[in-house]
Amino acid sequence: MAKLSTAIVSLALLLNGVSALVPSNVPKTKRPAFDATRAATNTMAAASIASALVIGPMADAVDMAMDTPSFGSSSLVAERVTREGLYREYDVDLGDQEYDDARSTYKSAKETKSKKGKYTALIAVLVVGSFIIPMAQYFWYVKDDDSSDKFFNKVPEPEPEPPKKKGWF
Repeated sequence: MAKLSTAIVSLALLLNGVSALVPSNVPKTKRPAFDATRAATNTMAAASIASALVIGPMADAVDMAMDTPSFGSSSLVAERVTREGLYREYDVDLGDQEYDDARSTYKSAKETKSKKGKYTALIAVLVVGSFIIPMAQYFWYVKDDDSSDKFFNKVPEPEPEPPKKKGWF
């Protein structure tokens, strides 16, 4: 049923879109400000797309739910145990642990110490790459720039004349 309705909606949208590709000879000056048929067609297209998007996944979910066998109104998933808490008693479902792994996967201290130099070098390269290289690049770009001197109105001071030698001449 859902596939049939999806096919009908697709066909309606396709036929509606074909008319948009046909060139029209109506001059723009005689076109009315509001075209009721086009507005109704666009509204129907939008409504059909929305209903297909909403009803389609639900129809597929219903089909999938019908395929699964039912073994009664409830099925036992885990053992229910009553535990005593600080303020009241509560029920806990105990089942098989599937996702957590309590094994230690850390490397041994000897293996970590033997590879310490490699990781220190890697960290040093990353620090140089992330901090020092951009600073050096910035200073390379602005080394010949005098815009800061112009901004602060600093006039370069002339070099002082060297002191005269005291002597015979």
